[in-house]
Amino acid sequence: MSVKTIAGLELNVSDEGYLEDMTQWNEEIANEIANEIGIELTPKHFEVLNFLRKKTEAKEPLTIRGVGKSGIVNIKELYALFPKGPLKFSSKIAGIPKPTSCI
Repeated sequence: MSVKTIAGLELNVSDEGYLEDMTQWNEEIANEIANEIGIELTPKHFEVLNFLRKKTEAKEPLTIRGVGKSGIVNIKELYALFPKGPLKFSSKIAGIPKPTSCI
C-alpha cells in the first residue's frame, strides 16, 4: 500500500493504484484516474462506474459478462468505453478493489 495524491487528496492505494477505501471516491478522482489511463469520461462511463460501485457495495462478484447484461452497456460497448482492459480499468476508475477475475 502507498499514498498517492489524486485530485488534490492524499489517498491510500494498492501497489497497482486501486483505491484502498472506496468511500473516498468522487467524480473528480474518477476523472483524474481516467486521464492518467487516457480515457475521457462521459455520462455513459459514469453509468457503468456507478453500476460497478453498487455491485461492489452489495458484495456481488464483477465480470465483464455481468456488466454486459446490466442493461447499461453490452460487452462491445464496454470494450469501447474502457479499451485494453474494460473491467480492470473501469474498476480502477470507479475506486473499487481490483476484481478477482482480472489478472
